[in-house]
Amino acid sequence: MKISQKLQQAHAGPNPPPATFSFEFFVPKTSQGVQNLYDRMDRMYDLNPIFIDITWNAGGRSSTLTNEMVYTAQSTLGLETCMHLTCTNMKVELIDEALDKAFKSGCQNILALRGDPPLDGSESTGDFKYAKDLIKYIRKKYGDHFNIGVAGYPEGHPEEESEIKTLHYLKEKCDVGADFIVTQMFYDVDNFIDWCKKIRKIGVEIPIIPGIMPISTYAAFVRRAKWSEIAIPQHFLDVLDPIKDDDYLVRERGTELVSDMCIKLLHSGYVNHLHFYTMNLEKATVMILEKLNLIEAVKSHDVVGSTELPWRKSLHPGRSKESIRPIFWQNRKYSYVTRTATWDEFPNGRWGDSRSPAFGDIDLCATELLRQSPKRALELWGTPQSLKDMSDIVVSYLQGDLKALPWSDGPVGDDTKIIVDDLIHLNKKGFFTMNSQPSLNAIKSSEKVFGWGPKNGYVYQKQYLEFFCHKDVIAKLLYKIDSFNTKEGDTSSSVISYYAVDKDGHLTTNCKDDDINAVTWGVFPGEEILQPTIVEKTSFLAWKDEVYRLFSEWGNVLGSNLAGADPEKIKGFLDLMNTLSNDFVLCNLVNNDFIDDNSTIFKLIEELDVKDLA
Repeated sequence: MKISQKLQQAHAGPNPPPATFSFEFFVPKTSQGVQNLYDRMDRMYDLNPIFIDITWNAGGRSSTLTNEMVYTAQSTLGLETCMHLTCTNMKVELIDEALDKAFKSGCQNILALRGDPPLDGSESTGDFKYAKDLIKYIRKKYGDHFNIGVAGYPEGHPEEESEIKTLHYLKEKCDVGADFIVTQMFYDVDNFIDWCKKIRKIGVEIPIIPGIMPISTYAAFVRRAKWSEIAIPQHFLDVLDPIKDDDYLVRERGTELVSDMCIKLLHSGYVNHLHFYTMNLEKATVMILEKLNLIEAVKSHDVVGSTELPWRKSLHPGRSKESIRPIFWQNRKYSYVTRTATWDEFPNGRWGDSRSPAFGDIDLCATELLRQSPKRALELWGTPQSLKDMSDIVVSYLQGDLKALPWSDGPVGDDTKIIVDDLIHLNKKGFFTMNSQPSLNAIKSSEKVFGWGPKNGYVYQKQYLEFFCHKDVIAKLLYKIDSFNTKEGDTSSSVISYYAVDKDGHLTTNCKDDDINAVTWGVFPGEEILQPTIVEKTSFLAWKDEVYRLFSEWGNVLGSNLAGADPEKIKGFLDLMNTLSNDFVLCNLVNNDFIDDNSTIFKLIEELDVKDLA
């Protein structure tokens, strides 16, 4: 959606939030930095910003990365994204390529900038000299498809001494098609308010979005102000100078100063939205939002209609209407959207058709499935030597001490808490849990943890459990499940359904080939029943390939990056990875009696009397 539309919607109605906000991120210099930033962007988007934007570094790999990051943010992470686009030293062919990629990714927002002039003082070799020329070109080629933002300079432009001319240039950009203004960073609020009065006086009526730079360290604070040629109010220096060597205190006091600045902005009548220059950091921005009470305010404002689905939708135009997702990728959203990008669709709208020539091709995934650098993987998980070590890692994750696992991109969710003790118990016995959900029977759609969909509805879930288990144990478990189903009566429709598969693809199941089992659904007034999460054979087998490859990559990544480590320790780690790949089976269980409590599956496993790992 367009930023101007989102702002209008957010602040319309009788009870608008006190303010909305957005985040800016810049393109990292390394591929691992990009991967880590995706994690941070995804996590910070849970704070409910109106949008994020990604800077443009003209020329070379960085500009290509801007397009790639916009595409990933829109398509994979489902984040409303604004793409910076500069025209200095940019030929029209490069501009066309960037706009085409943004258009195809579903991005509807562009921040049109001139960009920095050549460092050698020469004239730009691009086809557009000024931002207004770029705006004209975008409007001519794409009409109103893009919402176009422009830069504003409350303290003047460093290349233009005349304030009148600077205001005139801003008015020209607005007259040729700009939709909103994002300002340069500043700390002098009084000057900013005076500037707002001036641009309103010359007829500029589009939204003004102030650029807010949090204060993390004293050195960075002074350096950025000097580089941007902005004034630092004396009361900022009076507070920060005496404590400039204490980074913790600087951030604390800086948060108070910037928060007070934001409050004054919001009371000025010119501003209802704050744009944070995060510098790809998280804590300082979050501290300001907490100080302003905006995080909870925005969240509570958004809860009225709850969320559309129990997972964030893609904003790619070709995927925005997806309403069903295999549960196997619940914790691996990045690989899911990448893998399924070219899968053919079933006639009824489900994807994952095994008839497609693209189905299950492991090359559709990212080159590396393990989303951690060797250093970070070592910090998170070490070099486990035994099944007991592996169990300890998963238990630590379930207890909230670890924020990721090789097969889970983010921390354990609140929806797991009601069964977490059972999951911990299983992992201590060598059932390494990968995904799970408790059963739910008519939970209100507005409920904070489990709710989703339109308001005044009810949501339901079947108990689901997915785990890695030794092949000798799984044979006994499946025999017990078959016996349990027989006792329950109708064997044509199993109470507990299962899939179990080894590395080589040998599958054991009590489901039919074309069975599609909805494990989450919702009932809402005036709506068809929605069934957004499913279990079915073809997607499960594709997920199997990814799981086993994860163990292989974990072994390869760490095994080749432990130079100087104890050879026996390396060997023990690699032997464990081989054991997990060759002797363990991936299994999922669904209790189709959704009004049953959450103990049935756990009790069946407990009856196997498997001892805790030594």
